[in-house]
Amino acid sequence: MDFGCSMTSEGQHALVSHEEVLAFIKSTFGELQGPNHCWLNNVDGGIKSFNQHGIFLVLVNATLDYSTSRSHHECIFPIERVKLLQQRYPKLNVFALQYGSSVNSIATHTELIQTIMEEYITYPVLISEKNFAMMTNGACYLLFEGSTNRLFHLKLDEELGTLAKAIEELSVLQKESAATIQSSNFDRTRQLEVIKEPHFCSFRNLLLYYPGCLSVDEDGNRIFISDSNHHRIIIADGDGKILDCIGSYPGFEDGEFGSAKLLRPAGSFYCTAENCLYFVDSENHAIRRADMEKRMLETVYPVCVQKNTGIWSWILDKLGLAREIAQKPKEYEPDFVAFPWHLMKIGEDDLLITNRSFETSWIISVATGEIKKVLRGIPNIMEIWEHTIMEKLSLPKEIYENWSPEEGLQHSFSLEGIPHAGLVSSIANLQNYTIFSDAAGQRVLKFHRESQCISCFQFSNLGVLGLPYWLVCPLERVCSSGYSGRSWSEHLHSFNVLPGRCNIQVYVDIPLGTELATPMEESCIWRQARGSAVELSGSGDGISTEKVGVAQQWFDELDNLAFSKPELEADIQDEEVPPGRGFQDKDKVHFDCAVSISPGTGEVVVSAVLYLKVKKTQDNGEEQKNIAERILDYQKHEDRISENACTELLFKTCRDMQYMIFMKPLHLRIRLECGDHPAAETNKETITTDSMININISLD
Repeated sequence: MDFGCSMTSEGQHALVSHEEVLAFIKSTFGELQGPNHCWLNNVDGGIKSFNQHGIFLVLVNATLDYSTSRSHHECIFPIERVKLLQQRYPKLNVFALQYGSSVNSIATHTELIQTIMEEYITYPVLISEKNFAMMTNGACYLLFEGSTNRLFHLKLDEELGTLAKAIEELSVLQKESAATIQSSNFDRTRQLEVIKEPHFCSFRNLLLYYPGCLSVDEDGNRIFISDSNHHRIIIADGDGKILDCIGSYPGFEDGEFGSAKLLRPAGSFYCTAENCLYFVDSENHAIRRADMEKRMLETVYPVCVQKNTGIWSWILDKLGLAREIAQKPKEYEPDFVAFPWHLMKIGEDDLLITNRSFETSWIISVATGEIKKVLRGIPNIMEIWEHTIMEKLSLPKEIYENWSPEEGLQHSFSLEGIPHAGLVSSIANLQNYTIFSDAAGQRVLKFHRESQCISCFQFSNLGVLGLPYWLVCPLERVCSSGYSGRSWSEHLHSFNVLPGRCNIQVYVDIPLGTELATPMEESCIWRQARGSAVELSGSGDGISTEKVGVAQQWFDELDNLAFSKPELEADIQDEEVPPGRGFQDKDKVHFDCAVSISPGTGEVVVSAVLYLKVKKTQDNGEEQKNIAERILDYQKHEDRISENACTELLFKTCRDMQYMIFMKPLHLRIRLECGDHPAAETNKETITTDSMININISLD
């Protein structure tokens, strides 16, 4: 077969090299780390989920850029192509190979982790000390079958259509069923059960996780921060008070702000006339519009259509519950929007969209969502839109004059004819300040134009953000969700109680060396009761005689029919239910959880989050590294090398961590064994008992 690629098997030596590299790759699937290899970014058990008899696509030596001659576009373009193929073929085995690197090198791990976060890489990366340069001849793609030694070498600049054709033809040769390599045709209507995210969970517990872009509403004194890797847009005022949040979970779904789903939002533009925020949804390859008055999110591109026209769809539409789905781009459509990042308003009704490297731009109509024009290449784009783009870049000049080289903005790279191109969508003026995001430093900064001082943005009212999606503990200890591979550190407690109301009060010690950045609020606590227990917290139902089990209610109703007699109206005093809000003492917080328990086994699952910051300490390098370790709060499944690399990365990109806010999760599982009701004079009487349980928890 001919893909415009080759096996480069001229001579016996090359053939042996192929066999060696395949044998080495297959030998690494059994363990995360060995004498000559190490796996990074093992998302959701990535290598264990490989179909070892299936088809593999490997990006070789293109994840780290060792060549200064390569442009920014040349560095990220192969990564984006692999991500597109990964989306198109969900069953394709994908990983990156970085050979010739020390598996114990902190510098290599640090660079790879930074690239994984910046480019949102969701496939594993294999680091190998063995050098396969003779076989691969530098960066390239490798395509091979797991069941044979058939391997194909593809150049790094191959077209996307050529790569897709190679995968499909190899699937035919392998006589695989359609289920093994099945094209999804970029179907945006199908929500995958698993939304993959980069594996380094420690960074996710920072308040901001790669805040890639921002925009402002000058008249309304509002800032819209694209908290990209948290898949949300945070709305704050000029003083840092958080007002609202768009997006609740990774995915692709329109709706109210609290239920809408995004996948790595980036550049945005606020339209004063419409009171709407337009922004790019990068990993969904979409343009979204947020109505700030109605608090509703909708999709501008791709154009949405109604899938069903039946009576039930009509009813849902009238109730405002109808769901729109995005049209699918045509197969290999060359002009479809892929990984948009920057967004600018042009004219009255058009948006200028570009990718991060400014190699492709799209002009999209706001009214119709259709692509009007596509330009490729920086010279062609700058020839037409130089004034629009350079106007956005007039702000960083005086900032860089007051910014120390050691604290340089990591994503402020320059491109041909575009200085500080990485800041195009990350900087804006608001009142007396120039606000800009330092994505790699996981923070937002402000530059006072009169005093020429740069300071870190201080956020407040964090309770608006509530409990993040990744901190909700699953009900089942073994679950099939996309986050089942996560390591949950749970506090387990068991108690024997009597039937009735059970008031649980939880006292949580604030970790040493930290303090609350905001008081614990009810929105930061999630409770779930099951089995013979039902939650009462905040329900306003204080009747402790409530029956829980369905069978128990049925027997009581049967009992009432058999022994019915006139009942006197009893004066029932409404019992006040503790509101369940968190309270703070000197070094601890506490919150309540009330449940009604009936005979049997019940369980109460609680997830909560504390927003913390580090207490002021001495400002020296060693202390800052200790602070970084405390903030990142490594999980048990992370290896020591990755821990050190993450610490080094945070220390490198954010020298002053005294003002950094981070989250400390709490996962509590309480098992309640409830005996029978105490004996009463008649079957109709039920004796209940109020119980009080105090639980002390340390998060250190």
